[in-house]
Amino acid sequence: MPSKTYKRHDRSDIFIHWFNAACWLLLLLTGVGLIQNPDIDPFGSGYPEALRSLVGGGGNLLAIHEGIGLVWIAGFLFYLLVNFRGAKFFLAEVFAVSPARDMAWMFKKMILMTLGPKALKAVGASPDLPDQGYYNMGQKAFAQASVVGGVVIAVTGVIMYLSDRTFGAESTGMVGWAVTLHFIGVGLVFAGLLVHVYMAAISPEERPGFKSMFTGVVPGDYAKHHHRLWWEKVRSGSEGSE
Repeated sequence: MPSKTYKRHDRSDIFIHWFNAACWLLLLLTGVGLIQNPDIDPFGSGYPEALRSLVGGGGNLLAIHEGIGLVWIAGFLFYLLVNFRGAKFFLAEVFAVSPARDMAWMFKKMILMTLGPKALKAVGASPDLPDQGYYNMGQKAFAQASVVGGVVIAVTGVIMYLSDRTFGAESTGMVGWAVTLHFIGVGLVFAGLLVHVYMAAISPEERPGFKSMFTGVVPGDYAKHHHRLWWEKVRSGSEGSE
């Protein structure tokens, strides 16, 4: 008999996750291609030149980047219309942080990933992680960075898009700040993304969570071990599927 599974994601949640991932990849690749300063170009000066040549020039590359960005923003607005309740639940969960439980989880998780359980035992601390809810603190931290960074990127991106279409010379200062904050927002999210990809797709213990972004469900033993507080709440409500 197959083990019991618990529903974790609706179809709209799965769609917006992979839609966001695809847009982010394309925006990153085209955005890096727009960088003309070799001192800050992460892929080397040959990449922007090759990409610009491929699409017929920097102007076309900028138009592609802007187009993808507008589609990305439109996709999220559509998601809010389709599943506002889900978006509200997501925001409430990721920004609800328990200093005692969640900060302890984060501290212990970093020690376990770097120094191992012996380091915690050496100072008299248990290597067991505090129970977590729907999201663990690592997921919350990345989600918080993604939400804040995403809003900054979207708003500054729109300002930059309109800068040579609507705004006049009096808006030069605002546009300059938008460019700076755009780069900071991208850096913030990209840094968190590297950790997120490793933890979600590469780390063996998180593999069921990664698969749930395709199937929408997680095994009961995974839910109990990684998200016990949520698992207990779901069980008490007699939710889940066989």
